Amino acid sequence: MPFLQLSDPLTVVVVVPAAVVLVHLAIYLVDPYGLRKYPGPFLAKFSDAWLGWISQQGHRSEVIHEMHLKYGPFVRISPSEVSVADPDALGIVYAHGNGALKSTFYDAFVSIERGLFNTRDRRAHSRKRKMVSHVFSQKNVLEFEPHIRLYVGMLLGQWDRLYDAASKGLSGDDGEGGWVGRGGRLWLDCLPWVNYLAFDIIGDLAFGAPFGMIEAARDVAPVPVAGTDVPFSGKEEETMHIPAVAVLNGRGEYSMSMGVIPAWVRPIMRRVPWYSKGLQDVKHLAGIAIVAVAKRLGQPTDRVDLLSKLQAGQDDNGNPMGRAELTAEALTLLIAGSDTTSNSTCAIIYYLATNPKVQDKLQAELDEQLGTEDELVATGEQVKRLPYLDACIDEALRLHSTSALGLPRIVPEGGLVIADHAFPAGAVLSVPSFTIHRDPAVWGADVEAYRPERWFEEDKKDAMQRTFNPFSVGPRACVGRNLASLELQIIVASILRRFHFVLEKPDEPLETREGFLRKPLRCHVGIKRRDVL
Repeated sequence: MPFLQLSDPLTVVVVVPAAVVLVHLAIYLVDPYGLRKYPGPFLAKFSDAWLGWISQQGHRSEVIHEMHLKYGPFVRISPSEVSVADPDALGIVYAHGNGALKSTFYDAFVSIERGLFNTRDRRAHSRKRKMVSHVFSQKNVLEFEPHIRLYVGMLLGQWDRLYDAASKGLSGDDGEGGWVGRGGRLWLDCLPWVNYLAFDIIGDLAFGAPFGMIEAARDVAPVPVAGTDVPFSGKEEETMHIPAVAVLNGRGEYSMSMGVIPAWVRPIMRRVPWYSKGLQDVKHLAGIAIVAVAKRLGQPTDRVDLLSKLQAGQDDNGNPMGRAELTAEALTLLIAGSDTTSNSTCAIIYYLATNPKVQDKLQAELDEQLGTEDELVATGEQVKRLPYLDACIDEALRLHSTSALGLPRIVPEGGLVIADHAFPAGAVLSVPSFTIHRDPAVWGADVEAYRPERWFEEDKKDAMQRTFNPFSVGPRACVGRNLASLELQIIVASILRRFHFVLEKPDEPLETREGFLRKPLRCHVGIKRRDVL
């Protein structure tokens, strides 16, 4: 008879935890990747639990930044991963042709099927990128401009309406958090509104119709009642409505936290209430794409948008995307095209409201360059001649890195060398944008200051451009960069030309919570209409 049975409580209480500890200790002692010499949090040397914990808490990038300030540019954040806060590492870890692959972190982001973002196989990624990247060529992006301008105009119209009502001393609950008139300004939380704007733009571009959030002034989108199996018939009676922005936030936090957990533990963690709710958010978000794609495909049209161009794409064998693959890529567009734009727009408004001299200087540029033109919404041609606008946007993207965490890559055969540090094949490396965007050697001693003027300093320009990483670099860089840049230019130019912003509390910090992306939690501002048109 064995000394202990599997059903014996002692086995569960003592032996199993002891075995787990011994396994982690053995990995540390064997040190297969030679990482023991790198400093970092004590628990991170033995287990992924430390990284999993800080990821679940919603401030991963800030915590890892603190670790770099404490330990230096090389910090061990898990038994197999080192965070490298060296700007030169960008061109090494994420370089074209270096053979580095995305880590198992990305498996946690798969829902319908693997898309361009979470595909880890190099050949599969090359195929997908060829079929998707042409969609975002500069020529195609210019064709999308009327769609962007339409919804920016709708947002300005809504704020004009609320401003007029606020001027009469009224208040209301349009948009989350409501609004009120006080001191000659309209006071509201701008975050929900820029969420509505971003979702309606990407809904129109990716699925042929907006979600109607700006018009309704609320966060809502349809998903299938029966689940997220592809295909979906698209019948209205088979759908229910959910808060899409909230679901998107939940999905990001779930996937980022789950991604740092070992694959064999993930099925267990999905049963934990916080993670099970996140899994439901993953399914609901996939459902939004499934409903939208089904409706669009069920109503053939000759309109030019992202989905039509995805449908037209072919691989090397002349094959188009299948229904599930098309829906998965549309889901990626929905996530990337909504969350990044809204987060960045909110951060830009915050920093301009916090820095009145910068806001005045930007509005002077807008008045000088656009003041004689009667278009309410700026055009793509107009924003090309606004260098201070670009500097204001880039400086906000530096401080509020929407994608702030270090994207993990597996060191390829032959290893990688960074600043005389050699890393063997199989180790995982990441370069945190949050930290390299705060490197005093690159940005100067005032790294925490919002100062757009730094982008015009010739002696720093080359180093800043090499270090600036809002869209990642290399073959896995964001394919939608052209579209995202045009959106931000048109949105910010139009809003700031029309309105002046102040914060409710001048020294109020921009509170954030990080899933895969860093998202502002609130930005309560006072809006005053400018007499420029």
